[in-house]
Amino acid sequence: MKRIRLIWLAVPLLNTAQQILLKRGAEDAGSVGGDRLVQILSSHWFLAAIVAEIICFAIWMTVLSDLDLSRAFPLSAISYVFIMVIAWFGFGEPLPLLQLAGSGLILIGIWCIATASKSAT
Repeated sequence: MKRIRLIWLAVPLLNTAQQILLKRGAEDAGSVGGDRLVQILSSHWFLAAIVAEIICFAIWMTVLSDLDLSRAFPLSAISYVFIMVIAWFGFGEPLPLLQLAGSGLILIGIWCIATASKSAT
């Protein structure tokens, strides 16, 4: 089994950062009018999200070159948990018990996939 490389953890972190940046850009753009798309596309938040996505893509390519897709993809699922925690902490969004339980299941699933040996299949 290949060991996780520290740089691979940048994938869920950058995915989370990108979602936060897009959320900020959407909030700043307002909610009405045809100018909204122009405001979003010219927002520094949106541009930062694009940069985060490009960097994440480059790292993701190295992850895919090192791992099978079925073992690499769950790495991106960690973002779901990160985003939920950031939404609760940074945006004051509710974090119901059912979401916490679902996050726990996601993390358990990621652990199961990451620690499964190829010979078990």
